[in-house]
Amino acid sequence: MLNFDTARKLGLALPDVVDGTAYGAPALKLVGKLLACIPTNKSAEANSIAVRIDLEHRAELLRQHPHIYYITDHYAPHPTVLVRLSRITRTDLTELLRDACRFVMRSAPKTVIITRPRKSAVRHSSVRKKARKRLMAPSA
Repeated sequence: MLNFDTARKLGLALPDVVDGTAYGAPALKLVGKLLACIPTNKSAEANSIAVRIDLEHRAELLRQHPHIYYITDHYAPHPTVLVRLSRITRTDLTELLRDACRFVMRSAPKTVIITRPRKSAVRHSSVRKKARKRLMAPSA
């Protein structure tokens, strides 16, 4: 039977996934974002895991495998599915965690790289502006 330690091992085998916490419970994170965790809300069943996933994919999982995947009112508004670890296979859990990684990466903000111009470029730029002002100024 699978448990969170199994999910943790499977998750940490994926690129850039690290250990973390969420709401005081053990969790897996990717680029600082929650990937999966032990659900802390009382509405979740024992030996479950909450996994972040696209809402459309969640609906499909709930429809196709309601004995494995479920949702409660607390988790319904969030892009999360609850998984009964006693009912999912190791292979399916690995695939679900991969899907969660893709979802988290798509929803993670893109890093913006800001570059500064070289000092010499700034100096030359201001020299050109001054020369242009002199050329355009009316003659006395």
